[in-house]
Amino acid sequence: MPILRPSQKEPPTLSFWNLVEAHVLRALRTNHDVPLREVRRAVTYAERDLKIDRLLLREDLRTEGGQVFLDHYGQLVNLSASGQLAIRRLLQDHLKRIEWDAKNFPVRLYPFVTSGADSESRSILIDPRISFGRPVVQSAFISTRSIADRIDAGESVEDLAKDYAITREEIEQAAIYEQAA
Repeated sequence: MPILRPSQKEPPTLSFWNLVEAHVLRALRTNHDVPLREVRRAVTYAERDLKIDRLLLREDLRTEGGQVFLDHYGQLVNLSASGQLAIRRLLQDHLKRIEWDAKNFPVRLYPFVTSGADSESRSILIDPRISFGRPVVQSAFISTRSIADRIDAGESVEDLAKDYAITREEIEQAAIYEQAA
């Protein structure tokens, strides 16, 4: 069974929420060593017993020691072990990179540019309301693809930084992001 459900089956179409779910799933798997079977168990338990749809979009999701938890009504529930209560721990680095609206729906994603990147750096932004959801440099809303294309065409980082009135570091982050994407 797939963990992520496309927003539309025919033709298969992924939404911004699917992108956020994939971001969280990747974090669980690669940064927090949560086995896929544990993620599946957590999603199944949350849907079946807690009536929570789309667990990976929850701001109160946590992980520790290869298990998945939910900060549910003030108690930490171990979703990997059929709802056992557990000690409060944080998965926060990845979840902090998602902005949530007043109804706790994800509205913006600040992806890591490289693995092990500074968790405070938010130079790249993905927002479905900006540039049709394409990644942009957050300070100027310039497409990362545009920057990478200009660098590939032989323009210098300094010239681009001057043209867009952004820092050299932001230009480099955009180019690195495009190479990794």
